[in-house]
Amino acid sequence: MFNALKLSAWSAGLRSQLSLPLRVELWNGEHLDFSSEPARVTIRVPKPSSLRYLLSPTLYNLGRAYVEGALEIRGRAADMIRIGSELAAAKGSSHRPPNPLRLLSRHTRARDAEAIRYHYDVSNAFYAAWLDPNMVYSCAYFEDGSEDLAGAQLKKIDHILRKIDLRPGQRLLDIGCGWGALAIRAAQQFGARCVGITLSENQAELARERVAQAGLEGQVEIRLQDYRDLDGEFERIASVGMFEHVGLQHLPEYFAKINALLAPGGVVMNHGITTTDVAARATPYGGGEFIDQYVFPQGELAHLSTVIKAMQQGGLEVRDVENLRRHYARTCTLWTENFENRLETIGTLTDARRLRIWHVYLAGCAYAFAHDWISLYQIVGAKAGEDPGQIPWSRRYMYP
Repeated sequence: MFNALKLSAWSAGLRSQLSLPLRVELWNGEHLDFSSEPARVTIRVPKPSSLRYLLSPTLYNLGRAYVEGALEIRGRAADMIRIGSELAAAKGSSHRPPNPLRLLSRHTRARDAEAIRYHYDVSNAFYAAWLDPNMVYSCAYFEDGSEDLAGAQLKKIDHILRKIDLRPGQRLLDIGCGWGALAIRAAQQFGARCVGITLSENQAELARERVAQAGLEGQVEIRLQDYRDLDGEFERIASVGMFEHVGLQHLPEYFAKINALLAPGGVVMNHGITTTDVAARATPYGGGEFIDQYVFPQGELAHLSTVIKAMQQGGLEVRDVENLRRHYARTCTLWTENFENRLETIGTLTDARRLRIWHVYLAGCAYAFAHDWISLYQIVGAKAGEDPGQIPWSRRYMYP
């Protein structure tokens, strides 16, 4: 009786605020519809105890219930995220709690390697099923939005390499090299000598295979190595989709390390996700908490202002900043479509629980970028205090 009363009050309150293409199916065969439209999302509550997730519908609660099987949710992932967010908003759950990771210094080499293995070492086949053929797992670059994913990813790589003004014979460091696409492209098209580093054994193995297939063993070296253990000197440095794993407290050290590795007159570019919350709190409705637990353990997003300050603290001058939020919203949308279109195949490459995590994670990222909860910035820098004659007069050199 208590559950029935709470459910009745919740549904009545929801109907008074919203019209959602949502159906809720109860364990006793009854169902509730929240729109005259056909349902785009169906939430099945298999037992009374599962009601608590529905009656407190943060993205964290709904996501956790879906992943752990406490609720069965059917529909396209984009619809699931949109309706979940509207349920949370109607409940008044937009509060951004403090990010507990901000106050914790947990980024040891061992912990970081473990976190990277958790996220990236699902299997190479898993990622290949929904990424582009070059397996580029970072924001693509669209000149007009009509490009397919593979073309946009190549444009992104070339956009980065032009931004750092990469020239033949220069030594390029790729921090967080993934499956090697940027380093291979830099060697093939720009004549660079490249070192790529990753903490993922799966990535390193396949990247080395791809380097060998391209006949680039003399130009490209792939290392399983922590950035803190690097030495040497590089004329150009690129860090793409990696600094989110560094930790807020360690950003000045991270950029100081890059500064130490950068040759005089060299250029560095940091391409990474940022929060739009100046206090670096979690994203609204519990989305950040879900990602912390299920997707990116130890991941921390800094605000753009924090990144720029940390670069200066690390001895680097910021020379150019570009916002690619729209580009990442589009990239994540294409990834989500690929994932859902190949769901049956991907289901054979991982367990059902992880499949559900990724099913909502990719769509959640698309939603977060589209709604300005998070963003993506490319920041070009160099050693602070250098001759201003080394700075180009305009940005024209970045564009073909």
